[in-house]
Amino acid sequence: MKETPRWLTPAERDGWRGLTRMWERLSGRVARHLQSESSLSTAEYTVLVHLTDAPDGRRRTADLVGSLEWEKSRMSHQVSRMMKRGLVVREECPQDGRGAVVVITPAGRDAIAAAAPRHVEAVRRLFVDPLTPEQLRAFARIANRVLEQLDERPM
Repeated sequence: MKETPRWLTPAERDGWRGLTRMWERLSGRVARHLQSESSLSTAEYTVLVHLTDAPDGRRRTADLVGSLEWEKSRMSHQVSRMMKRGLVVREECPQDGRGAVVVITPAGRDAIAAAAPRHVEAVRRLFVDPLTPEQLRAFARIANRVLEQLDERPM
């Protein structure tokens, strides 16, 4: 016997749709701004951020896939495109001959250093500034709670 889905209540539906509409519009505007100001795509910027967050500027491909929740093939294609632009290189993983490591290049560091101030300005203008400090703290608590739940219950 088929189980009846737990349909969203009007309040739950409004919350979910509000989140998705906000994210689609916000991410679209930030992406267009980033591309026009720096010639980096959102995907390139995201990979470079993850690499610059690593102390040595290198991350295993599998770790990037897990962090970003991308498919392996998407990551492979993205890294290949970034290699052609000289933003990253791919090396064999010293601990595991089957794995690969993505390493940020000096050109990649220059690209993100140039893009980051413009990117943060857009994030501030479009997301941070319209909210009060209290609203921003509440938003962070909500986001962190959802992220904890996702970490506890991977699909």
